[in-house]
Amino acid sequence: MKALLATLSILFASALHAEQADLCIYEATPGGIAMAVRAAREGLSVVLVNHNAHLGGILSSGLGVWDTLWEGKRAPIYDEARQAIFEHYRTTYGEKSPQYLNALPGKSGHTNGKFEPHVAEMVLTRLVTQEKNITVVRGYYPTSVQHDGPLLKSVTFGELNGTGEKHVSAKVFADCSYEADLAAVARVPYRVGRESRDEFKEPHAGVIYMEAIKTPPTEEIARAAKLHAGLNLRKFTGFQQIKQPMSTGEADGNVQAFNYRTSLSSDPANRMPVEMPAEYDPEKLKLLEHGSIVSPIPNSKRGWNRPQLVGMQTDYVEADWPGRREVMDAHWNATMAFLYFLQNDPSVDSVRQKSWREYGLAKDEFADNAHRPYEFYVREARRITGRYIFTQHDAMLASGLERAPMHEDSIGVTEWYLDTHACTPRHIPEALEEGKMMLDVETFPGQVPYRSILPQGVDNLLVPVCLSSTHVAWGTIRLEPTWMNLAESAAHAAALSVQQGIAPALLDPDLLLRKLVANHVMVSFFNDLDVASNDPRIAAAQYFSTKGFFTDYNARLDEPLKTATQEVWMQKFDDPRKRANAVAAAEKSDSPPSGKTRGEVLMSLFRARP
Repeated sequence: MKALLATLSILFASALHAEQADLCIYEATPGGIAMAVRAAREGLSVVLVNHNAHLGGILSSGLGVWDTLWEGKRAPIYDEARQAIFEHYRTTYGEKSPQYLNALPGKSGHTNGKFEPHVAEMVLTRLVTQEKNITVVRGYYPTSVQHDGPLLKSVTFGELNGTGEKHVSAKVFADCSYEADLAAVARVPYRVGRESRDEFKEPHAGVIYMEAIKTPPTEEIARAAKLHAGLNLRKFTGFQQIKQPMSTGEADGNVQAFNYRTSLSSDPANRMPVEMPAEYDPEKLKLLEHGSIVSPIPNSKRGWNRPQLVGMQTDYVEADWPGRREVMDAHWNATMAFLYFLQNDPSVDSVRQKSWREYGLAKDEFADNAHRPYEFYVREARRITGRYIFTQHDAMLASGLERAPMHEDSIGVTEWYLDTHACTPRHIPEALEEGKMMLDVETFPGQVPYRSILPQGVDNLLVPVCLSSTHVAWGTIRLEPTWMNLAESAAHAAALSVQQGIAPALLDPDLLLRKLVANHVMVSFFNDLDVASNDPRIAAAQYFSTKGFFTDYNARLDEPLKTATQEVWMQKFDDPRKRANAVAAAEKSDSPPSGKTRGEVLMSLFRARP
């Protein structure tokens, strides 16, 4: 009898800590929040589990800026969050206030709006809490899963700083963490580190050293630079070339460097003094890179995107949470020591030292965490092996075209340049740190396939953050606006799957695509279109851009359509790239106009397509 009562007690306690939902999302990163909010608005019940008490990921932990080259709208939840941050500064301080002006996009670079961490957390948290269909679970991480064939049935989450457990059953699961921890627990295949140059024929894969140069190294790059200059993107115009023969292209297990995004204040009333740490070695600190500043951030702040302890980051990826804390602690201790060094060491240039002495930790940021950001800036961890692997080629010009390759199941857009930080501490003369690259003019907006967020072997798990890509391609994916774009698309996929009673992997991608373009989610980049517009031609152009109808990034909806081009548009092709090549040939012909505009024909085809 006692044994029976004990068993019943355990079952009762387990039931008390069980949740059921249509959708369970792990991690309230910006991507996780975009997915949760969109799914809730589509009528799904959502359980959103976060490993710490603060929502918003790195946006709430000091990123300070929207890392995107595209200043326009791209997906409703991202657009809403970004505008809400602007509105906070405008309504709180006034339209002519320095706070509001500093929050607005800068004239150049990637400063597409700047913000304080606590403001980002407030805005993102409000997006979540105003949705009645979302239940938030804080302080838990995935420890085990229950499978039923290719389906996840439930996930057990363990308390990060305790011994409690929570069990969540759902129809669909999503991993929106920076580390793909749920995907790993679910035992889906994934990659860590760098592919070889030979595996996907990626020129910049594997062990690599890049050299900054002033002119295009090849005619191909010169052509790319000219085309890139015509895009409505924020401009970075540098050139780099591979240094041979040291760049072997060999695969290894290294990922790119991490660091904290430290929030600093120059306001004497909001500035924490910097003290010499117990373990202080100025000779080692002299070797660290100190640059990369986001400034000005509203209210006399700036964000510090350094230092990096290159080499330790790879240990973090597969470690348990105590092991990860060791890596994070080492980086934070180095950050504090380096800040003291920059303010006090006689080897630091006097002008630079004076500038650094004006700053200290911001008192009003992360006050419940000793002013240390809640999140570590994990630039790259696991990448799932999905049903499509996004490679460097997907973010560069397709052969014979003036745009990147197209995918018929596109769910979002990349547009940041292929950008990777150092992977190892190795150096050679006249080169950047080993593994570091910034392919500014060679990178073009790419289409991300739905298949890349579908892991192999599990049909009801979506992974829109640590999606399926190579190490090199990850550089154009790993930005919060891109993740929010993809995660909102994933939410639509989850909603359609629940409505149809099928797993997301079985969803008709064309049905999803139509849902996305009708709901103002960007699936293809165009210079001359605003996806937030209600002009129905824009949805049609977005749709057919995945089918190979366009050979560059200009839709030109009001221009006459050539008869030859219309004929190609009407034909059936088994590959959008084949159609795009045929369109390119037709566009170069002296074919007469068809008598209709491009937009009119697109709308006619869009309505007629089943």
